[in-house]
Parts: sequence; C-alpha cells; structure tokens
Amino acid sequence: MIASNLISSVKLLFVKDKELYVFIHGITGYYPRRIALYQLALVHRSNPVQLPDGRWANNERLEYLGDAVLDAVVAHYLYRVFPSKHEGFLTSARAKIVKRESLNRIGNILHIDAHVRSSQHSSSHNSYICGNALEALVGACYLDQGYERCQRFIEERIIKANFNTRDLVRNELNHKSKLIEWAQKYHVAIEYELVDTYADRDNNPIFKTAVILGGIYAGEGIGYSKKESHQAASKQALDRLASEANFKRSVIATGSEAAGSVD
Repeated sequence: MIASNLISSVKLLFVKDKELYVFIHGITGYYPRRIALYQLALVHRSNPVQLPDGRWANNERLEYLGDAVLDAVVAHYLYRVFPSKHEGFLTSARAKIVKRESLNRIGNILHIDAHVRSSQHSSSHNSYICGNALEALVGACYLDQGYERCQRFIEERIIKANFNTRDLVRNELNHKSKLIEWAQKYHVAIEYELVDTYADRDNNPIFKTAVILGGIYAGEGIGYSKKESHQAASKQALDRLASEANFKRSVIATGSEAAGSVD
C-alpha cells in the first residue's frame, strides 16, 4: 500500500501525457491504467524526481522487478518452444535474450531513448540506459496489468519480434553461458563473487566480479552492471582454460571422476 501511494504521488514528468499513453500503447499493445508507473520507469538515476515527501525516486526498483519477471517469462517461453532441449541450452538461450546488449538494442529499436529522463553526461556515457529502462517498463507493465498481459507483451513484442528461434540454436553462446556449460560438463562448481564496487568520474557505479571454478580463482572482470562484470570474468576464465593446460587440469580435477578426460 505504501509503495502504491508513493508511485501514485509521483508528479507527471511529461508535458504531453497523451504522447506517453500513445507511446506505451505502441510498444506494449495496451493503454496504461497507472501512467505514473511508466513515467517512473523512464527516470534514470542520473536525473531523479523528488517525491512530495522529499525523497528522490528513479527507475532502479522497477528495473529490479522487471529483470525478475523477464527472466521468468523468457525461461517459460523457451521451455515450451524447445521441449527436447537440455537445461544447458535453455540457460544459454535465455542469456542471449536477456543480456544487456540485447535489451539495449531492443530499447533503441523501440525508441525508448527519446522518452528517458537522464542527465546528458550519463546518457552519453552509459550505453545501457535503454536496456535498463526496458526492464523497468516490464516491471511497470507487471504492476499495472498483471502477469498474463505482461507475459504477452514480453513474448510478442520483445522475444518474437526480435529473435528467431533458429538463430537461438545456431548462434554462439555468450561467455557466461559457455563457462556454465563447460562447468556442467566436468561437474565443476562455479561461483561468482562480487569483489568490489566503486564509481567512475561521473559517479556511475562499476562492479568488479571474480569467478571461482571448483574453489580455484579463475578470473575477474569489471563492468557498469553486475551482468557485464560476470561476462568479463567469464571471458577471462575461458581464455585461461584455453591457454593454460595446468590450470585446466587442476580445475577439472575438482569435479567428479565421471566428468571425463581433458578434451
């Protein structure tokens, strides 16, 4: 109830509210019931809005919610579309759809950038603003319309409109998915640990993540999101597995004997 009251108290951010209604209808297929949700979804943290109680708000909470809903809907969609595929394939196919680069590309196609409220220096520096806003819009859709209608929006306007199921099968896996599949093959435990967070000159957060394979440090990476840092860390680990034979043998040895011989 408190969260609902906070959302409803956000003042209109757009001079032409009718324009936003039309925009949301164009990308989701329905008109909003609670326009304030979508307005907040388009507020980047670099240029927040002040609530009547003095607190500042941005789209990060809606982004968090949208990320979870998106993961669930995409996982369910792939489970239905590929009934004979194993878990490793489904994991990597989902990663291709929900990875930051894909969501940002879709956000640009939908012209979300024209509606996002952000500071100029942040929009020029952070290349994932559109993708983040798209996740926030998914969160707004879920709260405003419920799961089933949000599911239709994701499946029709995000997945089917932008991804070919054949391409999902053919395309090369991303770094994290590759590493997960490799670890599953050799029954090696894999962990991602957040090592550090800090800010750049523009006060954008930077995440540093380490990847651990079978209890052995395998690599680390940094990025402007946790997902991006996971990808960078995974790439470093894959590079080490490909170039350092002793390291690869040590990691494989941590798995079960049934994992097989070194390929």
